[in-house]
Amino acid sequence: MGSGSSVNVDYKYSLQKSENAFKAAVLIQQWYRRYVARLEMRRRCTWRIFQSIEYACEQDQIKLHNFFSYLMEQFTPSSSKERDFISRMFISGESYKEAELEKYCDYESIEVPDSYTGPHLSFPLLPDHATALLEAFKQKQQLHARYVLNLLHETRKHLKQLPNISHVSTCYSEEVTVCGDLHGQLDDLFLIFYKNGLPSPSKSYVFNGDFVDRGKQSLEVLIILFTFLLIYPKEVHLNRGNHEDHMVNLRYGFTKEVMQKYKVHGKKILRMFQNVFCWLPLATLIDQKVLILHGGISDTTDLDMLEKIQRDKFISVLRMKKRKESNRKVEMQDINGESKSEADAAGHEAAPRLSLQPQPAQAPSMANRLEFSRWIRQTVQEQIDTCRRLVDISESEPEELTYSSSVSLKYGDEPCQPHQEEWQQILDILWSDPMPQEGCRANKVRGGGCYFGPDVTEKILEKYNLQFLIRSHECKQEGYEFCHRRKVLTIFSASNYYEIGSNRGAYVKLGPDLVPHFVQYQANKSAHMLTMTQRISRVEESAFRALREKLFAHTSALISAFKAYDEDNTGRITLSNWATAVESVLRLGLPWRMLRPQLVRSTEDGMLEYKSWLDDLAMEQRSQEHIQSSLLEVIYRNRSNLETIFRIIDKDHSGLISFEEFQQTWKLFSSHMNIELTDDGINDLVRSIDFNKDGNIDFNEFLEAFRLVRQCQA
Repeated sequence: MGSGSSVNVDYKYSLQKSENAFKAAVLIQQWYRRYVARLEMRRRCTWRIFQSIEYACEQDQIKLHNFFSYLMEQFTPSSSKERDFISRMFISGESYKEAELEKYCDYESIEVPDSYTGPHLSFPLLPDHATALLEAFKQKQQLHARYVLNLLHETRKHLKQLPNISHVSTCYSEEVTVCGDLHGQLDDLFLIFYKNGLPSPSKSYVFNGDFVDRGKQSLEVLIILFTFLLIYPKEVHLNRGNHEDHMVNLRYGFTKEVMQKYKVHGKKILRMFQNVFCWLPLATLIDQKVLILHGGISDTTDLDMLEKIQRDKFISVLRMKKRKESNRKVEMQDINGESKSEADAAGHEAAPRLSLQPQPAQAPSMANRLEFSRWIRQTVQEQIDTCRRLVDISESEPEELTYSSSVSLKYGDEPCQPHQEEWQQILDILWSDPMPQEGCRANKVRGGGCYFGPDVTEKILEKYNLQFLIRSHECKQEGYEFCHRRKVLTIFSASNYYEIGSNRGAYVKLGPDLVPHFVQYQANKSAHMLTMTQRISRVEESAFRALREKLFAHTSALISAFKAYDEDNTGRITLSNWATAVESVLRLGLPWRMLRPQLVRSTEDGMLEYKSWLDDLAMEQRSQEHIQSSLLEVIYRNRSNLETIFRIIDKDHSGLISFEEFQQTWKLFSSHMNIELTDDGINDLVRSIDFNKDGNIDFNEFLEAFRLVRQCQA
């Protein structure tokens, strides 16, 4: 009796203990799921911040080009000297004739000194040369300029023989490896070769564009790829990306990298790269079933036309041939996101605001330097703002257009000219992105190309009897991503693209069955040492730092937006109004209410003192640069555009602009602004901003010319 009671107690105790353990396990599971969900939410917000800022920067690049294109169409050179300058400055993308390019390259005249200890190349290239290059670059050695020019010369000769669409067969090799964007990240290329093996007769590769920019070793990446292309021309295939474009290189780093590494022969090397880029094939077709192109497609993509295009005409895809004068009005409506009916509805009231011929402005006497400086500031700002509105470099968001209407507006009711159709075809395949919705519309997030839906993909696949598309162009957290019912595959090979730990890189292998097999990696060793929480926190910190810089750069516009909600001028607004106002200014499409805790201190009454918040942003940025905050704001907002302009003017990429170049540039602006400024007045202006009196203008002096920078007052 006693023993039975004891067993019963033990049983109840064990049962209760098991029940408690089960409840504890459920609680732990619920806690872990909430923890993982919060991490995932943070990761997605961080990712969205990075992508929004990146695409906004690309949009600025295209708008800047539109701005200069508009100025060029309005500017009439008054002399052959001015005409020559304009030709050199803005039409540098024109192709050299064959004989001129051969003479310009002239690598044989460059001697390699006995003191040179780097790798040597002799042509035709052999596998040993590629191995030597790999080892040299691992040791941070640099290839001599003679060999770089020789390599580019041979690469160009080879590329000229290739069709616009390369054809690859899995019958001649066990598999084909497809790599996405590398963006100058040499460590990723090394890791791909380490994991997958070097190119060889049995190891074919397709590199899908965007080899350069953003990373610090774009030059080395190209040299290695071009070397393997010449050694194994049937096994290595290169597609052109949207960054294989000299106008894009001016902004995103490749031009600067080349000039820093090759100070003597950098200009020649850059010119050769420009010409080589325009000869890169536009797409690759595997077994006539898998189409590989960099960006994507549109509802007007025509592979038959792409095969016939004279691709070397498009030195820069951002440059299109000059359009007819009769179409200019329609084009300007398109640039501003207006339809013809909208423009007509605006009537005569809108005309003064967007007048193409500003009223003449009489310059004050040069004797009063302060008054003249103020006048220059005011006039430039007013007229540049007018030009920006005309070409949509403004804070206002244009009304969204469908892609087909955008094209019809751009070219009017008449059929497209052949060169316009060809340009549109190339722009679409290099700049476009897929979207989950049906249809095809203009990609106003990037500023170029289109968004294409599953129906557009299905139409192209059916028309050309394809199984699926492979594209790159977008960073993906896992290095790859399917969409459109697994008919479109995005592959991205630059790991840690935004920040260490932000994303994996990947490549895909296709065998005769064309079933994709993925390999993912992290090229940075420190990323493997971080926990998931540490990795997300590190990336999140970097993203919010970039976002705060963006907010600070728009301080003036934010104050105006906040005041619209602060009718009583209390200096305080609700947090909900804060989120609405911030989005109205930055237009990044971010979930500001969700991001608010990271950007704004919590308040008890739900109100924000926006002036003190902006002061905190200013203090954070000012701690990094010793410049007055009012000027620093303008620098953060305009520096990328101004640096691009500076590099366009600086044709020899010396880091200096001559007086003559600046004078001719000023004439370009003042001619459109209709400012009456004499040559003596321009000369005096040039001399006044040459602080060190060396007869040239460097980048800081160039900023000063537009009144964006001045020395700190003690």
